Amino acid sequence: MTTPRLVAFDLDDTLAPSKTAISPRMGQLLLDLATRVEVAIISGGQLQQFQSQVVERLPDADADSLTPFHLLPTCGTQYYRLTPEGVRTVYSHPLTDDEKQRALAAVEEEARRLGLWESETWGEILEDRGSQITFSALGQSAPVEAKTAWDPTGAKKNTLRDAVAARIPDLEVRSGGSTSVDITRRGIDKAYGMRRLSEQTGIALDDMLFVGDRLDEHGNDYPVLAMGVACHAVTGWEDTAAYLEELIPTLPRR
Repeated sequence: MTTPRLVAFDLDDTLAPSKTAISPRMGQLLLDLATRVEVAIISGGQLQQFQSQVVERLPDADADSLTPFHLLPTCGTQYYRLTPEGVRTVYSHPLTDDEKQRALAAVEEEARRLGLWESETWGEILEDRGSQITFSALGQSAPVEAKTAWDPTGAKKNTLRDAVAARIPDLEVRSGGSTSVDITRRGIDKAYGMRRLSEQTGIALDDMLFVGDRLDEHGNDYPVLAMGVACHAVTGWEDTAAYLEELIPTLPRR
């Protein structure tokens, strides 16, 4: 690809371990990257997670250094910009009450039927994120080690995803993070977020690069690869950091 003008990232297991803050090393790399290109983060988490895991961990970041950042929580169903005046909403596509109720019922009933409704959890299994319903098999606050061990091949999540999708065909059901399944309105996924990024920034998709750990066919990063955006697959945040340390010196400063 040509030199990218925008680099987009998944969050959990790409910029940091699941539900944890980025390291000082990653924070400095993101700020360095933002002096050269636009930086976007697209993940299944809520805006609050983006802020606590990334924005608040950027070292000595002033308002001007944050303006190149684009935040797309809940798999691109929401889009926010960081401005000197604070967080600005670009768009948000909340589910209706009916859509939420049907999604919650379908994912709980299918998880119980498949024996995937765990009794030992850390926090809520089901979460209403406004524009997304998220099932987290071990709860929202489960330790990384437990989440990694629960479904190392992804087979459990994919089985649940297929069962829930058959129940609510009018909604989008995706395998999410290490233990999660995400439900949004049909047609809204990370590819949708990348298209909206292109519209809002005026940067062509051919001039974008996406970095993620779930670019496999069943992963929630796959729609970006399938739409033809240049992608770089990583296996964890350390892999991403090493890649950025090679990439950043090749990019011209603004």
